[in-house]
Amino acid sequence: MRKHILIMTSFVVVISAGLVAVLLNVGFTPVEASAESHQIDRLLLRLLVVAAVIFTLCLVAIIYSCVVFRRRRDEGDEDGEDGPTWQSHAPTEIIWTLVPLVIVIIFAVYGAVVLKDITQAPPGDKELEVNVTAFQWAWSFEYPQYNITSSEIRLPVNRPVLFHLQSRDVIHAIWVPEFRVKQDAVPGMMMMLRVTPDRVGDYKMYCNQLCGLGHSYMTAPVKVVEPAAFDQWVKEQRK
Repeated sequence: MRKHILIMTSFVVVISAGLVAVLLNVGFTPVEASAESHQIDRLLLRLLVVAAVIFTLCLVAIIYSCVVFRRRRDEGDEDGEDGPTWQSHAPTEIIWTLVPLVIVIIFAVYGAVVLKDITQAPPGDKELEVNVTAFQWAWSFEYPQYNITSSEIRLPVNRPVLFHLQSRDVIHAIWVPEFRVKQDAVPGMMMMLRVTPDRVGDYKMYCNQLCGLGHSYMTAPVKVVEPAAFDQWVKEQRK
């Protein structure tokens, strides 16, 4: 039995190492374009690494058992009885109960810490406020600090942004994949979303709630620019 355990352990280590290498080196998510995206992607990657190891452990055990311990044709079945089985093994049951429990608790605490970090207000009065109004099937963006309204989102890089979300009709949701964060716009409620864009570029905002026939067309351009370019844009909008 020890020999089989060593063989399965070797398979688990090799296959897990391959899967982890793929996860660490293959970019399967959009670029990280906000301070929040770095924390969220780290949490996601660590979840996937643990899941890859557990998946490999279960898969190797199943396949190895089916191949090595299967009934062979030359063994016969004269007595018509099954082979000996384990009725109970307390150490194994304790291990497969406690280990997943510990993993779940660790990631629950980790996720709570990340959620707290990405939703709390930054110190001081540095936030750029943007009032977002959603309706079927478009967006309106107001910058109350500058008294301007726009059909696109223009944000200065590395400045915290506070979105105030409201909907005129049904539930919509503001989502920029590169920012990683999302928030619903609920009729009759004022919702909030904080994000700090840290990568200059052109992105796209999507509605992430099925809101009717024009849902797939409910997008808006998002431009993250240098502070000087943002100030120039504000002056042009005021004119």
